[in-house]
Amino acid sequence: MNSKTGGNWDHGSHEEFYQYYASESASPGAIHRFRSIRDTVMRLRPSLADLRPCEVADIGCGAGTQSMIWAELGCKVHGLDVNKPLLELARRRAAKAGYQIDLVLGSAVSLPWPDDYVDVCLAVELLEHVGDWESCLKEFSRIVRPGGVLFLSTTNVLCPIQQEFNLPLYSWYPGAVKRYCEKLAKTTRPQLANYAKYPAENWFTFYRLRDFLELKGFESLDRFDSVDSSGKGPFARSILHCIRAVPLLRWLGHMATPGTSLIAVKRV
Repeated sequence: MNSKTGGNWDHGSHEEFYQYYASESASPGAIHRFRSIRDTVMRLRPSLADLRPCEVADIGCGAGTQSMIWAELGCKVHGLDVNKPLLELARRRAAKAGYQIDLVLGSAVSLPWPDDYVDVCLAVELLEHVGDWESCLKEFSRIVRPGGVLFLSTTNVLCPIQQEFNLPLYSWYPGAVKRYCEKLAKTTRPQLANYAKYPAENWFTFYRLRDFLELKGFESLDRFDSVDSSGKGPFARSILHCIRAVPLLRWLGHMATPGTSLIAVKRV
């Protein structure tokens, strides 16, 4: 793959990778995780429920579980993935469930939809796998309508716990060592990165993504801003209040949390 230009994509899949995600994507844990994302977005932007229909883009849709979860609400869902076998599985599953979802093969650096096309854009565990992540964010920003929402989840360089590589403390490895591990994962040792065709090569913080999206006209919330505190006890609410109020505690909270998640709203 030419990760800077987005050309020469390999649309195939290691059999081990396909089998794992075919199973994992249908697991109760995956379904719960995707429903939690959907419900959080809808809670923070309740006006989306009034749209008929709400247009949703699921970038890196894989086997289609997240796309179908949004389709449950009557949303018009568009899914895109680079992995052809998983996309074909998504089509079969959507047809069996009775959902009409627009599922296309393609790249996140060059989306097939026009400007201001969707109300919600989802990119779950995607940015880390695309060398030209800036072009991905530019494309996501382009297709989201003013007032629309972008949800991202990706790697967190602050936290040593991660699932991208089967190596301890990998998030904290120097860049040169990571490049060497990526090369091994793409050639002689694909098991290092769980047989992913495109192993994780980008490591983010919420702050880095927030600053980039600010220039694209978005206001971003991190996991601490977006959490629903209504069902939590007094102690948990107090801890959350302190994290939100004290920048150092917020930074330490990110350091203790595997992965980065962000909800950004495009200014009108």
